[in-house]
Amino acid sequence: MSRSTTTLPTRRSSAVSALVAGCLLAGCAGYAAYGPGNLKRGQPEADVRARMGEPTVQSRQPDGGTRLDYGRGPFGKHTWRVELDAAGRVQRIDQLLTERNFEALPPRIEAAEVLNRLGPPSERRGGWRGLGEVWSYRFEDWFSPCRWFQVWLVDGRVREAGYNTDPLCEEPRLRD
Repeated sequence: MSRSTTTLPTRRSSAVSALVAGCLLAGCAGYAAYGPGNLKRGQPEADVRARMGEPTVQSRQPDGGTRLDYGRGPFGKHTWRVELDAAGRVQRIDQLLTERNFEALPPRIEAAEVLNRLGPPSERRGGWRGLGEVWSYRFEDWFSPCRWFQVWLVDGRVREAGYNTDPLCEEPRLRD
């Protein structure tokens, strides 16, 4: 997949590093409030729903299990996926919006597979010069809370994908 038009991650000042370190030491209580918390493998679906509420997307799997996707955070910067077996017990919990998952997208995959791997995008808009559609996934990494991964779909397949700065972070009134 072409990443030639991407903006690569950049390291921020030591002030940002200090802020991240402080958040880690403090336990980032706000982050855990909408994440899976202490949910574990084997717990029933009722525990998941009591902790996380109604999912953003729910889908049945061929093996009889269920996938529950929870878009979280400001502007959908985190998407948690909880996979349940056919008996309704937690089998797996994953954060979908990670650089590892973005980099694993193979070239030319279909839009349905992008949704399967990353969940619903934060934003959808028309593609370059009206060709196709661009799906944008806002996410946070250790160096910047203002990143997004964009997937350009043409004829229902990934044509190009890459990283960029979230334009909302360029708005002075939203940055502060």
